[in-house]
Amino acid sequence: MNKKLFVLLIALMSLSLLGIVFVQGYWISNAYQTKQEQFTINVRQVLLSVAKKVQLKEIEAYYQVYSAYVDSIEVPDNVTFTELAYKIQNKSTNETYLFTDGILEQDYKLSSGLLDNELDSIQFKKLTNRKTKTVISEGLDGASKTESKVESFSRLKDYERNQFENFISEVVALSPIYKRVDADEINELLRKELDERGLKSDFEFAIYSNNLETKVRSKNFKLKPESTYVVPLFVSDKNSQFDLYVDFSGKRKLVLSSILGMAILSLVFTAVIVLAYASAISQIYKQRQISQIKTDFINNMTHEFKTPIATINLALDSLKNPKVKDNREFLERYLGMIRDENKRMHMQVENVLRISKLEKNELNLSKEAIDLQEITLEAINHVSLIVEDRGGYVKTHFGAMKTTVLANKSHLTNVIVNILDNAIKYSNNEPKIDIYSENVKNSIILKIRDQGQGMSKAVMKRIFEKFYREHTGDIHNVKGHGLGLAYVKSILDDHDAEIYVESEKDKGSTFILKLHLIT
Repeated sequence: MNKKLFVLLIALMSLSLLGIVFVQGYWISNAYQTKQEQFTINVRQVLLSVAKKVQLKEIEAYYQVYSAYVDSIEVPDNVTFTELAYKIQNKSTNETYLFTDGILEQDYKLSSGLLDNELDSIQFKKLTNRKTKTVISEGLDGASKTESKVESFSRLKDYERNQFENFISEVVALSPIYKRVDADEINELLRKELDERGLKSDFEFAIYSNNLETKVRSKNFKLKPESTYVVPLFVSDKNSQFDLYVDFSGKRKLVLSSILGMAILSLVFTAVIVLAYASAISQIYKQRQISQIKTDFINNMTHEFKTPIATINLALDSLKNPKVKDNREFLERYLGMIRDENKRMHMQVENVLRISKLEKNELNLSKEAIDLQEITLEAINHVSLIVEDRGGYVKTHFGAMKTTVLANKSHLTNVIVNILDNAIKYSNNEPKIDIYSENVKNSIILKIRDQGQGMSKAVMKRIFEKFYREHTGDIHNVKGHGLGLAYVKSILDDHDAEIYVESEKDKGSTFILKLHLIT
């Protein structure tokens, strides 16, 4: 895939995912705000209902006293009413009907003791209504006969109620709030109203008078602007300054709990999408890297095989020359070149097969007690001619007294040869290699130090990955296919051994092997 297209696809997918996350966050935030507003509306309805019931309960209490008193008062029959009248005439009977509807207001004084008030007496008006029917009929002698009858005489409830509420507001205006309502009553009313609306929230309350807290309050009330609601009490009182404050400390918890289920599901699904997206991107990136690595590997292997194949072809062509056939010295030389190049290709194939078998756990390594320092000297012999040819050296500084380890001789030798081979390859000038050994507790430490190109920290983290080679642009001055150190790491892991690397760019590298000793 084209690199620009790959980057564009990743960018578009990332933007889409961010959009999904943003929409989910916006939905949760909007749902939370909506629930808060709904909670506020419900709470205000609760408080208004409670305030109305408190006032109604007070009026009803006083009305019981008032009702019992005024029912004992008789309305005089000689009181003049303001009357409304209309007439109906029946010609068949020679009778005329006059209907009247009168309204009477009477002033009364009620003892303040009946209403538990400090005033001497309380003046109020009683509204009454009287309906009468008057029949006017003509007698046999032509004289008119009049007969009146009271049809009904009752209270006007609506008018009376309004008058009574005004009267009560003047009566109780001077009463302290704790005589008008108590904390238990407020608590019971609030709890009942909240239960009816399905609001399971704890609350604290207090009644304020002119912005000052009164005795009517719950035990733990604290005024918190963000969670406290207020409603006026006794609104019919002309001079009332009482307000009911209710604090819902569990408001946030209640609102969150109402959307928690959907919010968690939404977050879980979003998290799954994010993780799946991240995993997919990671896999795509790794596959792209593997594709590039395989391409590099094929190119490098092709290059590695191309040289020995070309050399073998040249040697074979030379052997066809009649002069060479008769020259024993040239014949042996070209045959040796063919043999060496063939071994070289065979070694490359073996390295690939070894890694494949190690990954599949098909490489059975038989282990025996061997001397690590002797193995190291044997490995040095494999590369000594190359080092001498380039004018370098390999020096040993063995300080370990105990050197016996349990290992596979052949593979452990290849491990050290691979490390030495890298030290030679990555030395720009003559290779200078120093090997140290020492004992640390029950282990032996082998250090292989060169003075070559060195590595950056980024490269050091990846040198043991299969097929990995440091990028050097279009310069391919160091041959290889990135399997050597991956093979080294796999073999040492099988031996329960450890390998570390210390390096500094342009100052060389040190490979540190740590193996367990056996006694």
